[in-house]
Amino acid sequence: MAEDEKTPQFSWRTREQLFSRRVLVLDGDLDDDNGTLLTTQFLSLATEDPDAGISLWIHSRGGSVPAMLAIRDVMRLVPCEVSTLALGLAASAGQFLLSAGTPGRRFALPHARILMHQGSAGIGGSTVDVEVQADDLRHMVTTVLGLIAGDTGQPYDRVYEDSLHDRWFTAQQAKDYGFIDHIVESFGQVVPERKRIGIRA
Repeated sequence: MAEDEKTPQFSWRTREQLFSRRVLVLDGDLDDDNGTLLTTQFLSLATEDPDAGISLWIHSRGGSVPAMLAIRDVMRLVPCEVSTLALGLAASAGQFLLSAGTPGRRFALPHARILMHQGSAGIGGSTVDVEVQADDLRHMVTTVLGLIAGDTGQPYDRVYEDSLHDRWFTAQQAKDYGFIDHIVESFGQVVPERKRIGIRA
């Protein structure tokens, strides 16, 4: 079998096993396809049990801004607590979703790296097209940075300045900035809780 024909190590069977434990995974680039999948998975799990938490594990270089915003909207829409975890890398959209988790339930592994920067977009066409696209980009940047400021507790102006160039954070720096609440120290912090069946008198 050719190198590019190998079965992915992170297979659909593995994803389904994690899904059954209420764990969703953003691995690799975020695009419209896996973004739609994640939003529908959040809604499906919330419909199944609105009281049980959902975990989002992240190892991503970032990607689609519309998909990122849609996932965040659904994370805030569902009644479930949403725990987020940075595995190795949470960059751009990955950072955005990491910090959008339920306050107190945002984690990173000790050697995870977090990257914040402003989104970019190709702008071209006629003068009118360029003006419309520039206005849309400004709106997108203002929206995203405003949400990051709200999630981290940092002033908007500081987030804006820090986002002008790629800014890398260690797990401890990410905690100090407000992207996460905890650096993982024990297995129990991130292991999905099994549903407990209560015995009523």
